[in-house]
Amino acid sequence: MSALCDPPGAPGPPGPAPATHGPAPLSAQELSQEIKAFLTGIDPILGHQLSAREHARCSLLLLRSLPPARAAVLDHLRGVFDESVRAHLAALDESPVAGPPHLRPPPPSHVPAGGPGLEDVVQEVQQVLSEFIRANPKAWAPVISAWSIDLMGQLSSTYSGQHQRVPHATGSLNELLQLWMGCRATRTLMDIYVQCLSALIGSCPDACVDALLDTSVQHSPHFDWVVAHIGSSFPGTIISRVLSCGLKDFCVHGGAGGGAGGSGGSSSQTPSTDPFPGSPAIPGEKRVPKIASVVGILGHLASRHGDSIRRELLRMFHDSLAGVAGGRSGDPSLQATVPFLLQLAVMSPALLGTVSGELVDCLKPPAVLSQLQQHLQGFPREELDNMLNLAVHLVSQASGAGAYRLLQFLVDTAMPASVITTQGLAVPDTVREACDRLIQLLLLHLQKLVHHRGGSPGEGVLGPPPPPRPVPFLDALRNHVGELCGETLRLERKRFLWQHQLLGLLSVYTRPSCGPDALGHLLSRARSPEELSLATQLYAGLVVSLSGLLPLAFRSCLARVHAGTLQPPFTARFLRNLALLVGWEQQGDEGPAALGARFGESTSAHLSDLAPLLLHPEEEVAEAAASLLAICPFPPEALSPSQLLGLVRAGVHRFFASLRLHGPPGVASASQLLTRLSQTSPAGLKAVLQLLVEGALHRGNTELFGGEVDGDNETLSVVSASLASASLLDTNRRHTAAVPGPGGIWSVFHAGVIGRGLKPPKFVHAPGGTECGGCWGAPTLSPEAAKAVAVTLVESVCPDAAGAELAWPPEEHARATVERDLRIGRRFREQPLLFELLKLVAAAPPALCYCSVLLRGLLAALLSHWEASRHPDTAHSPWHLEASCTLVAVMAEGSLLPPALGNMHEVFSQLAPFEVRLLLLSVWGFLREHGPLPQKFIFQSERGRFIRDFSREGGGEGGPHLAVLHSVLHRNIDRLGLFSGRFQAPSPSTLLRQGT
Repeated sequence: MSALCDPPGAPGPPGPAPATHGPAPLSAQELSQEIKAFLTGIDPILGHQLSAREHARCSLLLLRSLPPARAAVLDHLRGVFDESVRAHLAALDESPVAGPPHLRPPPPSHVPAGGPGLEDVVQEVQQVLSEFIRANPKAWAPVISAWSIDLMGQLSSTYSGQHQRVPHATGSLNELLQLWMGCRATRTLMDIYVQCLSALIGSCPDACVDALLDTSVQHSPHFDWVVAHIGSSFPGTIISRVLSCGLKDFCVHGGAGGGAGGSGGSSSQTPSTDPFPGSPAIPGEKRVPKIASVVGILGHLASRHGDSIRRELLRMFHDSLAGVAGGRSGDPSLQATVPFLLQLAVMSPALLGTVSGELVDCLKPPAVLSQLQQHLQGFPREELDNMLNLAVHLVSQASGAGAYRLLQFLVDTAMPASVITTQGLAVPDTVREACDRLIQLLLLHLQKLVHHRGGSPGEGVLGPPPPPRPVPFLDALRNHVGELCGETLRLERKRFLWQHQLLGLLSVYTRPSCGPDALGHLLSRARSPEELSLATQLYAGLVVSLSGLLPLAFRSCLARVHAGTLQPPFTARFLRNLALLVGWEQQGDEGPAALGARFGESTSAHLSDLAPLLLHPEEEVAEAAASLLAICPFPPEALSPSQLLGLVRAGVHRFFASLRLHGPPGVASASQLLTRLSQTSPAGLKAVLQLLVEGALHRGNTELFGGEVDGDNETLSVVSASLASASLLDTNRRHTAAVPGPGGIWSVFHAGVIGRGLKPPKFVHAPGGTECGGCWGAPTLSPEAAKAVAVTLVESVCPDAAGAELAWPPEEHARATVERDLRIGRRFREQPLLFELLKLVAAAPPALCYCSVLLRGLLAALLSHWEASRHPDTAHSPWHLEASCTLVAVMAEGSLLPPALGNMHEVFSQLAPFEVRLLLLSVWGFLREHGPLPQKFIFQSERGRFIRDFSREGGGEGGPHLAVLHSVLHRNIDRLGLFSGRFQAPSPSTLLRQGT
């Protein structure tokens, strides 16, 4: 009977049926009738056709009474479950409402009776099989689990996509799981399998897991919902047993699919695109490798049970190394563990991502690397090369934070011990050589991936890049460009070469984002020419693939500077390195000059962004910006007025800041910048001169040019806090009935503060004795430029007199402007630089005419002083003496006075104060009669300058105004007789020839 019921090759009966409370055991005749009814499908007594329900119950009766008939019975029950699933899906197709089973309406009346009516039979099948499993799990659980799991696989594959209610396997796994678990038949099969696995989980679950793997190979991906449900129910058991069964199958099949096992290996040097062929690796073997099913199952579990999978994979790795070290190197499973894990990682990016985070920590101990090296010594060379290529492929697929850590680990391990290891830490040379080779192969592999992604060189810089094939390793390094640049600049033997090449590949792969960032990091961190050469080498390698790299790098760095994210030391270093690169253009060498010219062009395009850096609060940043702008080329087209004025303002500010901090030697860069700006256009020259004069005459810069800060206001403010009633101004106002006028002495002469005495005497520098006079060593200005300086002088010293008439009034009218004249005289005392500026203006006639109001005010102040002086000689007023001499000399230089009058300052030191006053009054009288007007000057083309011919003016040679001078000479003939020849009016021809 057993021979009739069991299929060929089936194992023996698992044992007698369990004792139940069902019907009594059948007699031999009854059993024969049941067998006949089961085989023919006809009732042997009544002779009619058995219904599906009756036929199923007949098969269950045989299964209880005749266990050897289990194969035929289970095969018949497949049809019962299939019919039940078909009826369930048909009801879903005709139901207008989708949703969970308990919310759906009852099936229509025309649904075949055999469908829904089989649910009670399905329940009876579950009861019978459950009794068998509980009674003898060791015998029945492997058979029933294999039957139930295979049947679920067949049903899933058969009905996938054939009904509108069954989603495709590639869709949502949760939706598919919800559908099948809502079907009574498939839910019953799942419960039966879970019961089998639960019964064997404590003893030997390999049979159940092996059946799961076989079915997963045959029916994937339609079977994935089963794997997901069972894996979630038994995560620990499924993960460990699936890996164990997969490793055993990997050993049996000899690493089919590109791995390396204990019994053979693949000759492919790179991972195969189809690593699991349909044909088995062992001749005559009908099974196919289960590693694909292992990958699928673990892939489903990785999202929720990633930690368990990671722990199990690392445990297998360490156990294999420990077993080899413990003398069990002959165990095939230990030998195949490392190739098996490599193959798993190659086939499943999810598993690779699960392990990559802790892979570095796992390999860091030197003992682990030594054990791994010993473990791999027994492999053939061909298999070692294959595993090395697998490792290269895996590193290129590493993602997340673990990718950068893995790179650092490989680079550190490949470096010599004297560079990266501490005392007592040693790594075998073979390990270093292997890591060195791994890095070189990795760079070669990445180069192939990057440069074979499609698209022509340079494409994607201005437009979107072509659809690339992603390289997870390079994607993970996007956020570590700064760290890579910092490591590259350390210039450690091979390390910086590897990382520099990696930066180039990363820049091409991520174009155009990482290339400008990498170049900017190198430019802002390089501290020596050797380090700076890395930036130029990177640019030279990327310029073919990335057009517009320099403008993007400049824009990125300047954006970080203005946003404040680039620290001032790095900003200063970036600007200094740019200045050094731009300076290469001036060296004449073909290579550096061409590269410097490109950097210069990019710099000139960002002048508007560089100009504000001259005002940076950090001195090193501002000085570096001045050094760069002093040598960078200006755009071929003229600077716009806004750009020019912005650069001039910032350059002048930088000039005075450098002068204040470093003195005259520290203004070289700012001076060079202002000189170049003044040469761009006449407007640039005028702006530079105007702002320089305004800045030099500013109160905050007075002491830079030998002047003193007026402390009157500070003194008054301090005293007013405690002695407010002691203010001289308030006292004067109380003692006058009316408000003092602008020319009154009460508002002019302030000798001190009541209650505190007279002002302390001040030491005032003599005119021309400026400490920073060397800063004004400029060539002779053009008349227009000198006029601009003159106008600026008037506006700065005496704004209320700007635009006043150039003609001089009679000397008596000076009484109405005595306050203004004294204020002008005070400014000349406080700022000796004014005399230097007057000399500069006088050297380009007729520009001095526009300073008429200043000359008039200063002369009036000097006349007042000499009139009030009661000293016998002028030596007691050194400043006034020097100021008088300088004033007359300047007016003579500017052709406002004829030579005879212009030389009178030579005898001032030999005269008494009243005599000096008389001579200065003669100067006033001459200027009143012969006003300093620009129209009196004519241009002499031979000399290329304007001159004044005094002979054409009536009395222009001095005339009656020389009489006072001659009288003074006669009075002091004993001392001044030798000077008489200096004060004779020249002939008209001589005067015209001299041009003065």
